Amino acid sequence: MKKTILFLLTTLFLFCQTGFALDLGAAKAQGLVGETVTGYLAPVKATPEVQKLVNSINAKRKAMYAKIAKRNGTSLPAVEQLAGKKAIEKTPPGQFINLGKGWQKK
Repeated sequence: MKKTILFLLTTLFLFCQTGFALDLGAAKAQGLVGETVTGYLAPVKATPEVQKLVNSINAKRKAMYAKIAKRNGTSLPAVEQLAGKKAIEKTPPGQFINLGKGWQKK
């Protein structure tokens, strides 16, 4: 009985922690983050949790962009610019984008 309760509490604790973690899709849908022409994500409404998400996503993007640039013999800024253009094109209506003149809903 005690083992069952301990297992259930542990499972509940783990699910509660992951349930509170902010993910990219939820952050975009809630208007907390948006895509920019630089190829990187930026906070629309900055909170510590949002900034942590943005930093994590952008670090992964930068690493990926660097690999793409190296593989194709081009510059990192060129890849970032193209990625920004594509990310903005793929952003669904109602989510935020920044074309260099402030945030706007697409």
